[in-house]
Amino acid sequence: MTRVGVFGAGGRMGMAVCHAVHDDPELELVAAVDPHYSGIDICEVTGISGCTFEVSSDASSLLQSKVDVAIDFTHPDAARVNLEFCAANGIHDVVGTSGFTEQDFASIGDSFTSSNCLIAPNFAIGAVLMMRFAEMAAPYFETAEIIELHHDKKVDAPSGTAISTVERMAAASVDWADDPTEAEVIANARGAEGPAGIRVHSVRMRGMVAHQEVMLGTAGQTLSIRHDSYDRSSFMPGVVLAAKRIAGLSGLTVGLDAVLGI
Repeated sequence: MTRVGVFGAGGRMGMAVCHAVHDDPELELVAAVDPHYSGIDICEVTGISGCTFEVSSDASSLLQSKVDVAIDFTHPDAARVNLEFCAANGIHDVVGTSGFTEQDFASIGDSFTSSNCLIAPNFAIGAVLMMRFAEMAAPYFETAEIIELHHDKKVDAPSGTAISTVERMAAASVDWADDPTEAEVIANARGAEGPAGIRVHSVRMRGMVAHQEVMLGTAGQTLSIRHDSYDRSSFMPGVVLAAKRIAGLSGLTVGLDAVLGI
């Protein structure tokens, strides 16, 4: 059994992670950290039955509970502190928080020497495949644009998934056509310009969860690659798989591709 602790356990993603860990026969939920719910029984916070510990205000409970793997879906500032704690104490860390900089990744990579860390922009296996398919298609098209759509509570734009997708497409091909736009009647109508000039458009809309469409075009044809997450449960198989396999990785891994073997 892999002993698991969850950061941000009282949040929407945190609660979903707690349920997914609790329901998996190879994982055991033994600790939860969330300052907003400190001292409250985890059963009351998440609705899970059969757990007998309280939510903690700080990461020290992970040591007391002998956690093997921590799972973190919080905010960048909190996640940076959590990452430092896990690296310093030899705890593997699976992170779904977005908003890290290249400097963050360099620092995280240097700090995880006695345990491993996996940071993924998206844990939905379908979304990981979408990014891989877009990367594969890129050399065969001259134009491409990305539209990412998320719920109206998401505070960063573009999404980590969109940024990762455009970076991978730009790395796969340098032969992209120039944008023909000479004048924008409304500023930023063409969206943001990503690597290699690939345009990225962000939509924030009530009723959505996480969605992305990659559109590619060449002479006489277009290709659309789309993934839709309608519920946070779509991320859980990837999170659970990462928690089970992170011990076999080395240092910092970015993306779920290595776990899936693609």
